[in-house]
Amino acid sequence: MKQTIFTGMATAMVTPMTPEGVDYEALGRFIDFQLSQGINALVAVGTTGESATLSPAERKEVIRFTIDRVAGRVPVIAGTGTNNTQHAIEYSVDAAKAGADALLVVTPYYNKATQNGLIAHFTAIADKVDKPIILYNVPSRTGCNLLPATVEKLAEHPNIAAIKEASGNMSQVVELFARCGDKLDVYSGEDGLTVPILSMGGKGTISVLSNVVPKEAVAMTNAFFAGDVAEAARLQCRYLNLINLLFCEVNPIPAKAAVSAMGFGKEYIRLPLTPMEEGNRAKLLAEMRRLGVQV
Repeated sequence: MKQTIFTGMATAMVTPMTPEGVDYEALGRFIDFQLSQGINALVAVGTTGESATLSPAERKEVIRFTIDRVAGRVPVIAGTGTNNTQHAIEYSVDAAKAGADALLVVTPYYNKATQNGLIAHFTAIADKVDKPIILYNVPSRTGCNLLPATVEKLAEHPNIAAIKEASGNMSQVVELFARCGDKLDVYSGEDGLTVPILSMGGKGTISVLSNVVPKEAVAMTNAFFAGDVAEAARLQCRYLNLINLLFCEVNPIPAKAAVSAMGFGKEYIRLPLTPMEEGNRAKLLAEMRRLGVQV
C-alpha cells in the first residue's frame, strides 16, 4: 500500500471572492479557522473552491497562498483536474512545484472519455509529477463514471495513491474495495456516506460539511477510528439535515452562503452560479443555528 495522504476529514474549501477577485484576507482567516478546529487536511481549488471559474493565474495563486498559510501543519491537496489533459498536466506540475502535498484530479467532463481514455488521461498526468494523485470520480457532475475495473488498472501506477469516490453508488464502492482496496486509499466524496465508506475501509472524507462544522466533522471520523462506531453513526445522523441543505442547490452555492454568514467574506459567487435562493438560505441558516453554529 502507498503512503496515506491523510486520515480523517479534509475540507474542500470555498474560495472567498469579491467582484474584484479572490478575497485573500477572508481566505486566510478561513484557513486559520479550519486549522484551529482540528481539520486533518485542506483542499484548495476543488469543485467547492469554484475551480471552473478561476483563471489559471488565480488557481495558481490560491494554491500557493494556501500552502504558505498552512505552513506544513496539515497536508494541502491541490485541485488540478480539468477536461484538457495538457492543461491538467500543467496545473499539476505547477501545484507540485509550489509544494502541494497531493493533487486531486477529476475525471474529464463534457467531452468525457472512454474507460481507456481515462486510463490514458490519468497516466499522462501521473507520469509528469512526483506527488501522490487522488483520482476524483463524481459522475453526477461530469457525466463520466470512473469504474472500479479502471481504477484497479490505474492503481498500479506508483503516483496514483487514492480515489475520492462520489458516485453515490454503494455497490460500486464495495466493488472498488474488492478490486483494489489493498492498492490505494478510498475517500468518501459524499458527506452523507462518510460512515458507510469508513466501514468498508475508507480513510476519510473530502468534505463540504466541514466548511461549516469542521470540529464536529472531525469528531465523526475520530470516533469511528477510535472504535466508537455508534458515536460516529450518531454524528452522521445528527448532521444529515445540514448535509442535505448544503446540497439543496448546486455546490458550492449553499456552502458559500454558510461560510459568508459565519463571517468569512461576502456571499459572492461567480456566474453561471448565482446566490442562494432566499427560502433555501433561511432554512440553511436556521439549521446552522439549531446546531450551534454562530451566524
